Amino acid sequence: MTTETTAPAGRDRLGPLIITIFGLYARGEHNWLSVASVVQLMADLGFEGAAVRSSISRLKRRGVVRAERRDGAGYALSESTLETLAEGDTRIFERRRATVADGWLVVVFSVPESEREKRHALRTSLTQLGFGTAAPGVWVAPGNLAVETRRTLERRGLAEYVDIFAGEHFAFEDLRSKVRAWWDLDELTDLYADFLRRHRPVAEAGVSSVRQAFQDYVPMLTAWRRLPYSDPGLPLSLLPPGWNGVTAEALFEELNGTLSAPAREHALAVIHGR
Repeated sequence: MTTETTAPAGRDRLGPLIITIFGLYARGEHNWLSVASVVQLMADLGFEGAAVRSSISRLKRRGVVRAERRDGAGYALSESTLETLAEGDTRIFERRRATVADGWLVVVFSVPESEREKRHALRTSLTQLGFGTAAPGVWVAPGNLAVETRRTLERRGLAEYVDIFAGEHFAFEDLRSKVRAWWDLDELTDLYADFLRRHRPVAEAGVSSVRQAFQDYVPMLTAWRRLPYSDPGLPLSLLPPGWNGVTAEALFEELNGTLSAPAREHALAVIHGR
């Protein structure tokens, strides 16, 4: 799953949680969840029904979900959202951290002035893929993102504006200093520290019930899913010593391993009215 479809947290804090619920549980239910089940699951997270329904309506207007009646009123994920979530699954659950030997991708693009919206879409897409900015109009990312980058830009209709190059950093300055200039490592450090602060107590407490597992898992996954895009898996040899992203990754893997199954048990019981 991915943050691509989420609204900024300041505008809608419920939307990202609802997308997480749909991403985790709707796809295994023939891509559909009833309104009642979503409202009940969000109630478990502490949100009132009216606010949940309003947030779902906003997601519908944005094309993230579509209304669909099956066994009552409900929603399905749109085709574009399904594609985005499938791409995100790999980045979030199967991410491989790059090494210097993977080399680098360099993306350059040229967009006519008459299509300025495409320029914005390209910048947004490259940012969401985790690219750093080497210079105006020149974007860089670890080489192991080549397939994902090409697929994403093609799917969004942006390929005709872009050239993608792959290779090594040959010269001149120290690559570690370049990485610090291309990515905001201080911000990444703060994001990982916040994740650790918020969710380490969950690991320490353990699993007390399937409902509690759900209440812990969905917010944890929602918080985590933006991080593999902010940090595209930069080589550890180029990052500061003791990089807290490694500790955060280990915590995510631990919590995903312990919470996923009981959280799913609770969610399916709600979805099926058990």
